[in-house]
Amino acid sequence: MHPTRKRRMIGLLVILIGVGLASAVTIYSLRQNMLFFVSPSDIGEQDLPMGREFRLGGLVEPGSVRRAANGLAVRFTVTDGVAAVTVDYDGILPDLFREGQGVIARGQLQTRELFVAREVLAKHDENYMPPEVAEALEEKGMHNKSGQGADG
Repeated sequence: MHPTRKRRMIGLLVILIGVGLASAVTIYSLRQNMLFFVSPSDIGEQDLPMGREFRLGGLVEPGSVRRAANGLAVRFTVTDGVAAVTVDYDGILPDLFREGQGVIARGQLQTRELFVAREVLAKHDENYMPPEVAEALEEKGMHNKSGQGADG
């Protein structure tokens, strides 16, 4: 092989290896920082590590919201119709947060039954529900495409 051609091949090989390593590091970093969406029944079915941040979505169970006498602490239950998880949150809830409405809480599991949220998001109009929550609730038979629950 001609020396010039050999140098070009080695240079091309070095560039391909560099691009491959950079891609692998980028993909690994993104996977570590990705926030996964889970429903309450997924928590019981999957082996989710304690302390790993993810998004929990479902409906706020009617009658489950308990506010602290003083301060911003609130405890409520998120359900998908099959399972339920208690959520602790210390902060200002969105104006549209209500019992029976769709919600996504971002935080981490403290125990299998207790999720500590650092952010709570609520739906923004009467027909909107985050797509992941709607799909999970449809699978459980609690939500239909019209935005209404299974019971109306």
